[in-house]
Amino acid sequence: MGTVTLGVSIAVPEPYGSLLQERRAGFGDAAAHGIPTHVTLLPPTEADASALPVVEAHLTRVAAAGRAFPMRLSGTGTFRPDSPVVFVKVAEGGAACTQLQQRVRDASGPLVRELQWPYHPHVTVAHGIAEEAMDRAYEELAGYEAEWTCTSFALYEQGADGTWRKLREYAFGGGPAVPSLPAQSTPVDEPAATPY
Repeated sequence: MGTVTLGVSIAVPEPYGSLLQERRAGFGDAAAHGIPTHVTLLPPTEADASALPVVEAHLTRVAAAGRAFPMRLSGTGTFRPDSPVVFVKVAEGGAACTQLQQRVRDASGPLVRELQWPYHPHVTVAHGIAEEAMDRAYEELAGYEAEWTCTSFALYEQGADGTWRKLREYAFGGGPAVPSLPAQSTPVDEPAATPY
């Protein structure tokens, strides 16, 4: 069956998701339209396609043990010079994201992996573009604010075209995912690069 590239993330709901995606594209980030706006819980990870049922069962258990929590985005930050990324900061909900990503990558589950950098919840708005455009993203979104109640996370797969598509959403507490705001639609006809 081969391998698949998976990612797990918290979607930034509408109207915030599309707005930040359009701003990212406007800064010249060609990957923007293939990446729904998100907070990463598991960065791109290769897995055997036959392991998907085990992965989904694991994520179902992680979600069942979770509870909804407030998320608030505020202002910008950057990982430069270590990594060419400008992001919107997670001002509230970061501790819950940190615990959640630890459970997703738990040693007893199928998604065990080391991270290249210490986990830092954020929403990427520019990645690998010209320094001047990175500076513009940092400055223009410095006053950005958004808040919502996070009720779920989702499993995504990166297609051969580079676009990330949602495979399944996992609601906290084991119930159906009922977003407090509508989910962002995903354009599928635009090429994209590595997302997280």
